[in-house]
Amino acid sequence: FFGYMNLFVFFMLMLVLANNYVLLFVGWEGVGLCSYLLIGFYFHKRSAGDAGKKAFVVNRVGDAGFILGMLLMLSVLGTVRFIDVKSALAHFSPETAGFGVLSVMALLLFVGATGKSAQFPLYVWLPDAMEGPTPVSALIHGATMVTAGVYMVARSAALFQLTPSTSTVVAMVGAFTAILAASIALVQNDIKRVLAYSTVSQLGYMFLALGVGAYWVAIFHLFTHAFFKALLFLCSGSVIHAMSGEQDMRRMGALKNKIPITYWTMFIGSVAIAGIPGLAGFFSKDEILWQ
Repeated sequence: FFGYMNLFVFFMLMLVLANNYVLLFVGWEGVGLCSYLLIGFYFHKRSAGDAGKKAFVVNRVGDAGFILGMLLMLSVLGTVRFIDVKSALAHFSPETAGFGVLSVMALLLFVGATGKSAQFPLYVWLPDAMEGPTPVSALIHGATMVTAGVYMVARSAALFQLTPSTSTVVAMVGAFTAILAASIALVQNDIKRVLAYSTVSQLGYMFLALGVGAYWVAIFHLFTHAFFKALLFLCSGSVIHAMSGEQDMRRMGALKNKIPITYWTMFIGSVAIAGIPGLAGFFSKDEILWQ
């Protein structure tokens, strides 16, 4: 378990520290592998094994788009290094007229981000990822898997700035996902599933920011989201332990006096994610809506 967790962190660091799309893709596939291994960690449970496979297969769909996008980039621009791509794109004018080769390239990269960052229609694997141990949920949702797509689109800002039509698609998919996932979360009973759909919704916010060209705001929200979402997941793990493994919220209640520290920390996390003024979530969410 701890080997997988550290391998996860290793691949994520590789993804973030890479200076070109190919090395980024190695880390990208690595976190996909680790998510498969960790989500299916309790493999003697049929549902956990299925959830791991589902995460892996759905991500393959997105990765196919990412690979095509990289190949197209290599054939058009002749390079996949971030710095060289940026200087090569300087010779292009924005594709305001309609869909050109750059728009297709950006769209294919976005398909990769859709799979990794659980946007509609490839969000289906993320709620099932709750089958893994709770620290895994916190890691996947807070810092690693789901934020990789947001990071990659923001890293490709030079490309997306030239393709307004693709950016519009990104913003629309993000806005739709944010509303859809939040409304699905309203009717869930599993404590971790509610948080999972909430993550999908927050990621929708981030893509909305990316789509309207506010790349820095998306990264800011990604940063604040990491803290309150990891906090909420670890608190939910504490609640599940206190309930001897029970995850159905309909069987919970009056735990305030039994686990007061969890009560207060989860309360702070909930207030932060709700965007109440004064806490982290307010500044990033408000900025997205303002942009």
